[in-house]
Amino acid sequence: MILRDRSASGEIETEILVIGSGPGGAVSGTLFAQSGRQTTMVEEGDHLALEAAPHFSREEMLLKYRNAGVGVALGRNKLAWVEGRCVGGGSEVNRGLYHRTPGYILDDWRRRFAVHDLDLAAMAPHFAACEEVARVEYAGSAASDMSRRLQQGAQAQGWLAIEAPRLYRYDRDQGGGVKQSMSATFVRRFIEAGGALLPATRIDRLRRMNGRWIAEGSRRGEDGKRRPVTFRARTVVAACGAVQTPALLRRSGLSHNIGNSLRFHPMVKVVAEFDRDVNQPGDFDPVHQVKEFEPRFGMGCSITTPAMLGVALSSRPGHWDLVAERWRRMGIYYVQSGGGEASVRNLPGFEDPIVRVRFSQGDLSVMGEGLHRLCEALFAAGAQRIYPCLAGYPDLHSPGDLVNLPPVLQASDGSVTSVHVFSSCPMGEDTRRSAANSFGKVHGTDGLYINDASLLCGPTSVNPQGTVMAVAHRNAAEALARRFR
Repeated sequence: MILRDRSASGEIETEILVIGSGPGGAVSGTLFAQSGRQTTMVEEGDHLALEAAPHFSREEMLLKYRNAGVGVALGRNKLAWVEGRCVGGGSEVNRGLYHRTPGYILDDWRRRFAVHDLDLAAMAPHFAACEEVARVEYAGSAASDMSRRLQQGAQAQGWLAIEAPRLYRYDRDQGGGVKQSMSATFVRRFIEAGGALLPATRIDRLRRMNGRWIAEGSRRGEDGKRRPVTFRARTVVAACGAVQTPALLRRSGLSHNIGNSLRFHPMVKVVAEFDRDVNQPGDFDPVHQVKEFEPRFGMGCSITTPAMLGVALSSRPGHWDLVAERWRRMGIYYVQSGGGEASVRNLPGFEDPIVRVRFSQGDLSVMGEGLHRLCEALFAAGAQRIYPCLAGYPDLHSPGDLVNLPPVLQASDGSVTSVHVFSSCPMGEDTRRSAANSFGKVHGTDGLYINDASLLCGPTSVNPQGTVMAVAHRNAAEALARRFR
């Protein structure tokens, strides 16, 4: 163990302190530890096995999500979002759908934020390095019928649809496999390289003193009680996630372009009911996506268990009876966009920050159009009935009923959700718009870096985990090459 506890002063000394163990923190910490740097990684949540609870179950939400999966961004059009809180972060609880960042997204970020070395050629080796550790595979012929229905409907409309690969090692013979989460891949390598991992440890604030960063927080012991803990580090990497990183930095007196530009992939869902069974126990997680309309909006197929169907249909009378009778014929599908912008602010006396979100009429119009297109694809795929998961929206029985859908999204009850959260502390050399430089060093500081989804300059249009991992790898490699100058 490279960690040294100075019990007389109650301080723990380390060369590099990484706060957070999700995709950004795990990749960063692993590179630092493998280079021989004394590295400590702290995580607010617990260190749990992937199989500690069934995936997408109530038990998993209680164990591995912040606030049991309940997060709400407030505003005229509310948005419900989820955040992992365990070793490995969101990678432990998501499906692991994986994409490299589209080139046009990187080009846009370079132009608008003056980000250096962020084109496809520069990023390719960092994507490849991450993919070598956390394997990326396709389900292929093992993909579920429910997933394939979306692809078939899109193709019937003449739209581009693909199978997305996953961070997953498939075992098709056994009908299972191993998820390539951070705890199973990078965190394991971090520990093997000599890194020190401290779960159940929360950092409340940072301060600079005598050329070192002092990180003050608390740690939960085996008795369940929290006790103060302080770290002294030459370098600190904030990788707490796109909501918690700006909250930490703002509590620490840093606010320049921090927490002002949080973005989501806002999502609305529908349940499609088909004329025969499409949803079988033991099916692999759905993988097909419609790319025809990106970056304005994209479509996909969601996890569809009886419990998830019950939640999705909760605004309808008798929904549990409906689910019990027909769940094998049902699939949950979504449309998501990149609209809306939010802020992150701390409130005195509250542990978690408040998130406020704003949607323009243009944002809501795009979501309305996307919902209409999604229903078109599902009817083309053979859906007999479609239930929009929005309070007050009518059930749809045929393509002719689509005229009853509002052209502008009307939901204001939290029916809009998101599992992709990013861009609260964007990177770049344009200090008028960015919180950190092109490689994550916080403007105006020494030895303080951000290396998580906060750094992304805007929506990725695809699942952002691959982008977060590759950017973190790029930034950590650059910091090591420059010796953290």
